[in-house]
Amino acid sequence: MSILDRVNGPEDLKGLKDAEVIELAQDIREFLISKVAKTGGHLGPNLGVVETTLAIHRVFDSPKDSIIFDTGHQSYVHKLLTGRKNFDNLRSKEGLAGYPQRSESVHDIVESSHASSSISWGDGIAKAYRLTKQDDRYVIVVVGDGALTGGMTWEALNNISDDNDRKLVIVVNDNGRSYAPTIGGLARYLNGIRTERIYRRLYRLSRKVFYKFGMPGKMAYSTLRGAAKGLLGTFAPKGIFPNLDLKYIGPVNGHDMNAMEEALKQAKKYANPVIVHAITQKGKGYEPAVSDEADQFHAVGQIDPDTGKAVGDSGKQSWTGVFADEMVEIAKNKPNVIGITAAMLIPVGLHKFADKFPERVFDVGIAEQHAVTSAAGMAFGGLHPVVAVYATFMGRAFDQVLMDVALHKAGVTFVLDRAGVTGPDGASHHGMWDLAMLQIVPGIRIASPRDGKRLVEELNEAIEVSDAPTVIRFPKGSVSSEIEAVRRLADGVDVLMESPAKDVLILTVGSMAHMGLQVAKMLADQGIGATVIDPRWVIPVPESVVSLASKHRLVVTIEDGIRVGGIGTRVRQDLRAAQVDTALSEIGLPDEFLEHASRDEILDRVGLNAQDISREIVAQVLGARVPHARAIPEDSVVSDQARLAE
Repeated sequence: MSILDRVNGPEDLKGLKDAEVIELAQDIREFLISKVAKTGGHLGPNLGVVETTLAIHRVFDSPKDSIIFDTGHQSYVHKLLTGRKNFDNLRSKEGLAGYPQRSESVHDIVESSHASSSISWGDGIAKAYRLTKQDDRYVIVVVGDGALTGGMTWEALNNISDDNDRKLVIVVNDNGRSYAPTIGGLARYLNGIRTERIYRRLYRLSRKVFYKFGMPGKMAYSTLRGAAKGLLGTFAPKGIFPNLDLKYIGPVNGHDMNAMEEALKQAKKYANPVIVHAITQKGKGYEPAVSDEADQFHAVGQIDPDTGKAVGDSGKQSWTGVFADEMVEIAKNKPNVIGITAAMLIPVGLHKFADKFPERVFDVGIAEQHAVTSAAGMAFGGLHPVVAVYATFMGRAFDQVLMDVALHKAGVTFVLDRAGVTGPDGASHHGMWDLAMLQIVPGIRIASPRDGKRLVEELNEAIEVSDAPTVIRFPKGSVSSEIEAVRRLADGVDVLMESPAKDVLILTVGSMAHMGLQVAKMLADQGIGATVIDPRWVIPVPESVVSLASKHRLVVTIEDGIRVGGIGTRVRQDLRAAQVDTALSEIGLPDEFLEHASRDEILDRVGLNAQDISREIVAQVLGARVPHARAIPEDSVVSDQARLAE
C-alpha cells in the first residue's frame, strides 16, 4: 500500500514521518501525471504546489481553517488530500471539477477561479471569523505571483494592512509565471528576491554546514533560519510589499517540506495577516513540463505520460490559430495596429504577432481593466489596439469598455476567445454572457464569424472602424468547416439557405450556422420552408434582418449566449420598433451557471441541438405541441392555422 492509499483526509497527514511525507509527495506527482495524461487538465500548476499544499494541510486544520486557492486550477493536490481520489472522469460530466467546487467537499470554498480575487475572499472570511468570535479559525490564501498582477490583489492588500487584526496567512506561490512568465515591475522585484546571489550563496553554505554537523530535518532548518537571519540582515528582502507593513516570511523553498512547515508554523503564531513567500517550480518533477519554456504544461489535453506529447490531435486548425495568423498579416500592412493581452499571450493567439513585432504587443498581466483603458489611450494617440481576451474574463472590464472606450468613441477591437459553452472548465469559464453584456454599450459593433474565412474577413472589417468599439467573438476548439453564402445582401447579411415557402426565418449567430442549416433540413422534411441567414455583424441588427422577418411567419434566433438579453431579445425589440408583428422565438442558453461537461453534452441538456430546436419550431408553426417539445412562451407561438393556409 502506497502512502497515498493511506491518506483519506487531512487528519491522516498529521502522524506521517518526514520520510513518509517525502514519499507521499512523489506518489502524488506520479498519480497526477498518470491521471491528467488521460483526461487533460492543469498539470504543471499542480505539480508545482505538491509540497506547499501538503505543508498547509499538515500545519492547519481544514475545513475548520479555510483554504482558498487563486486560481483554483492549482487545487488538484488539495482534492487528493481531502479524500477525492477518483480522477478517472476529471472535468467530465459527473466527474470531479477542475476547480474547487462546494458541492464536492466542505473543504472547497471559492469556485469562480477568476484570478486575483482570493485575497479579498480571505480578507472577508477572516473579518467574519473575528466579528463572530470564531477566534480559533485561520484563513489561508494560496495566490500565485501571476495573480498578484491583478488590481484586486492590490486593493485587498491595502485594506488588510489598514486593519490587520485577524488570522490571515497569504502563501505566495512564486514560480515566476501565470500562464506564461509573469511580467511587470512586481515580477522583476520578485525575481530579484528569488535570485539574490548573496542570499542564495549564504543559504546554501549554511545548509551544508548544518547538515555536515549532523543536524538534519527540522532542527537543521530551525538553526539555519536563525543564523541566516543574522547573517543576511542587510541583504535579505524586507518583504514583497515593504510599504504596507505586512509581516513577511521568506523566501522559502516551496519544495522543502521542513522549510514550508516551519514557515507556516511561524506564520500561525502571528494573530495578524502575514505573507509566506514560497519559491516553487511549475511542473516540478516532470521533465517534459519543466523543459517546456512556453507554458510548462499549464493546461494540457490528453498526452503520453512518458513523453508529454499530445495524443488524439485532430490536426484541424483552431479558431485561435486562424486569428493568430491573420493578426500577423494585418500587422505587416497596418503599422498602427497593436496587440494587448492580459497574461494570456499564447492562449489568445498574440504570440505570433509578438514574435514578428515584439514592440507592438503589450502583456499587462492579469489586469483586464487596465488593458481596456490603456487601449482607449492608445486609440487617442493614433493606434488601433486589438485587445484579445477570453470571453468569460471580459466581464471584469465592462465599465472600462462602456465609459473609457465607447463614451470616447475609441477605435478599439476586442477579440473574445472561448465564447459560448467551453465545456470541461465549468461555470466560471463558459463565455456565455458576452453578447448580453456588451450589446447594451452604445455604438458598439459585434461580429460572430461562422467559420475561419469569415473570421479573417470580419477581423479586417473591425480594424477599419476608428470611431467605436468593435467585437469579434468565436468559440473554443477547431474552426468550423466553411459555409459559403447563397448570396450576400447589401448590408452584409449572408443568406445561407432559402426556400420558396417563407415559413421560418432562422437567424444564426456565429458557429450556430451549422446547426441552423441542420434545423432547416429537418423542417423541410416536415414540409416547412426555412430561410437561414448569418448577419455576420449581429449588433447593431442589420436592416435586412427586419425586412426579411416581415416576409416570414416566424423568426427563430439561435445563439450560444444566454437568452436573457441576448441577440434574440435585440431582434425582437427592433421588430417591434419597425412595427413588424412576426412572431419570434429566442433559442439560446438558460440564465444559469452551467456545469462542467463536454460542449455537446451541455448543449444537449439545455436543448440547444438541431433535433430539439426543429421539434420546437414544428410545434410553433403547426400550433400543436409534439412529444417532448419544451414549453414555448405564449407570445412566441404561431397558432393561427389560417396563416399557413394563405
